[in-house]
Amino acid sequence: MSSSHPGAAPGPAVSREEFDALFAAVRAWGRWADAGRGAWNRVTAEGVRRAASLVRDGTVVPMARPWDTAPGPDNARPALHYMSDLGDVEAPEPATHKDFIGADYHGKSVSHLDALAHIAYRGRLHGGGPARELVGAGGARFGDVAALGPLVTRGVLLDLPAVEGTTWLEPGRAVSAADLAAAEAALGVRIGEGDAVLLRTGRFRRRREVGPWDPGAASAGLHVTAVPPLATRGVALLGSDGDNDVRPSPVEGVHSPVHVLTVNAMGVPLLDNLDLEALAAACAGAGRHAFLFVVAPLNIPGGTGSPVTPLAVL
Repeated sequence: MSSSHPGAAPGPAVSREEFDALFAAVRAWGRWADAGRGAWNRVTAEGVRRAASLVRDGTVVPMARPWDTAPGPDNARPALHYMSDLGDVEAPEPATHKDFIGADYHGKSVSHLDALAHIAYRGRLHGGGPARELVGAGGARFGDVAALGPLVTRGVLLDLPAVEGTTWLEPGRAVSAADLAAAEAALGVRIGEGDAVLLRTGRFRRRREVGPWDPGAASAGLHVTAVPPLATRGVALLGSDGDNDVRPSPVEGVHSPVHVLTVNAMGVPLLDNLDLEALAAACAGAGRHAFLFVVAPLNIPGGTGSPVTPLAVL
């Protein structure tokens, strides 16, 4: 059984100069005419048809966490849910019951998508536009979630604990490029152009068995040196049961370096806080780790992201 105490080393330290060299190496600014959609431009109609051909038995697996209204070390800004109408103020029949939901979802609890407007680096959004001019109190005028629309493509699950024969990866464990390659080989899958790549660390299995902790202080995730191979393969989307970054950050002065490399440099939207336990079980049972993947963010003009319920169809 894994230890209940977070604190694995977050991989080799990377200087700011080395990080900026990585940024330059994976930067895809100016690659697409529809720059606000970033790497989602990689997904073509033919790619969707190929992804649909992966459906065998029609099993549908959702990946969203329950709407989390309870405060905790991993939920500093709880989501809201309350009844706004209990059916006792309208006449005649029928009585109607209504409720309100709301969330400051960019955190460590709500399953959500980060659009390109979410991340600026050195004052610039993806493509090089000035963040202060393009994102204001009214929202984003470039790279908003409404520009993305739905994504239907091939999904690939890299189940690191299953490959390594563990229950979960310890918080703070950095996932390397070699780890990703080993997972591909062990699971019989290869990441390709336009794929949605999902990395399971076992976070929510650990949370259920050990209890919550502060994932902002320590969480398993990608080391920055694992990002260039994903850029070379041309991924369209990256997701995890954490927020994709290993924490603490291995880059001094940059608290979310994987967010910077993917969202800002590569134009790759991120999915954070997915519950991948059911998907891991379904993929293991089916003996395959590639599937039809669907995610449709809310249509929020100016929004920097959206709560989502991604679906895998096997």
